[in-house]
Amino acid sequence: MSVIVDGRSLTWRDVVAAARHGAHARLDPGARRRMLASRKTIEDHVAAGDVVYGVTTGFGKFANVPIEPAHRRELQINLIRSHAAGVGEPFDEETVRAMLLLRANALAVGASGVRPMLAERLLELLNKGVHPIVPQIGSLGASGDLAPLAHLALVLIGEGEAIYRGRRMSGAAALKKARIRPLALEAKEGLALLNGTQAMAAVACLAVEDAWACAKLADIAGALSIDATLSSRTPSDPEIHKLRPYPGAIACAKNVRALLKGSKIVESHAHCARVQDPYSLRCMPQVHGAARDAIRHVEEMLAIELNAATDNPLVLADGRVVSGGNFHGQPIAIRMDYLALALHELGSISERRVDWIMNPNLTDLHAFLAPEEGLNSGYMIAQYTAAALVSENKTLCGPSSADTIPVSANQEDHVSMGLTAARRARMVLENLRTILAIEVLCAAQAVDLRKLPTGAGLRPVVAALRKRVPPLKRDRVVAKDIEAARALAADGTLLEAAQSAVGGLS
Repeated sequence: MSVIVDGRSLTWRDVVAAARHGAHARLDPGARRRMLASRKTIEDHVAAGDVVYGVTTGFGKFANVPIEPAHRRELQINLIRSHAAGVGEPFDEETVRAMLLLRANALAVGASGVRPMLAERLLELLNKGVHPIVPQIGSLGASGDLAPLAHLALVLIGEGEAIYRGRRMSGAAALKKARIRPLALEAKEGLALLNGTQAMAAVACLAVEDAWACAKLADIAGALSIDATLSSRTPSDPEIHKLRPYPGAIACAKNVRALLKGSKIVESHAHCARVQDPYSLRCMPQVHGAARDAIRHVEEMLAIELNAATDNPLVLADGRVVSGGNFHGQPIAIRMDYLALALHELGSISERRVDWIMNPNLTDLHAFLAPEEGLNSGYMIAQYTAAALVSENKTLCGPSSADTIPVSANQEDHVSMGLTAARRARMVLENLRTILAIEVLCAAQAVDLRKLPTGAGLRPVVAALRKRVPPLKRDRVVAKDIEAARALAADGTLLEAAQSAVGGLS
């Protein structure tokens, strides 16, 4: 697969393809022409001696300080070095790859006034596997992700550090080994590399991919819990959801029906005396569906953001060079807070189903799914772990976008905290994976104890789990079971097992 970088049509799926799966990326010829035109505008303004922010002046609070022509190239290098002030653990390689692609695509819009060489060199780093070391902390999401993008840009000019073929080394060494020439920056080009939302957008793209996988896995785990607890399929009746037609709820209900089709466990309690199931089982389409609709809301934002010009100043088609605020991360920040909350709810309702499965006051199964109660504790503490993760996610769902702190001598007096919101959403997602793995682990144990076949879409899921985690017959180290189940959730094994039986989930 090849990803075309044209500043107009990039999707989050393209980003995942390049960042996670190694798709080759190349600059579109039309984008190259637009970049050349905007570059000529900048050069004309410089030749005319016009005052242009960040080109013939300093930055931020220094916007009124003129820069002599002899120092304008030095200005761009100094900007990158001074803004590379990030700290903390570096981003993983796939996030850095996404940043490289996204920054190239933003420049390809043709409103940044830079040479096509900048976008081409970013794509060369991506295609040749030179991954700059980019610390995660330092962005306020105000003038974009300044510190992370500065660390990204350092390697372009032969400085900083990078990972190349699994080894950490200086940026200069990485470029040399990959046979890439360091860039010599011209007027405005350092600024154009730094202004933008590409760090938070990179995290968001990868999070959306994983959020959809978790949403489907939540339906799988929930359907398995329905069988484990002898609960009803009726709440997934399509006629119910026609009367409140949220797309996410309709999709979840459809998935649950498909997964439970052919379940002998469902048939075994067709005429039981229970009138209603608890909300964690009965309201699954409504809760899971709301999370799905939130993910779609993030997708809508990315459809705009990924092909936006987030630089400052911008070169307009009429030749004007204007200052604005397209670098502000508020659109991403609010939606990533929303995503974190939605994913938390998937985990919260999952943990409640785990409790229902194992609680001897609520089911007819062995307490905590322990075959010999008392002598064995079964999966008792697995529920504790799920509860601990849900509680941690609650603390991560406090809205980062509600925070702001003034910087740059109050020039940047309202910031978005967009990268913080994106990183926290990612943390919630990782916790969610483990919570869902625990639910699958416990529900599969319960279904095995029922000694009847579960739904046709769920049998392959249990079989895939059993290749790594045998049924619990006596106490063992539960952490190993959880880790094995989580690995199967993370690598897509459980999802693919279900989809192989039902022909894909919505």
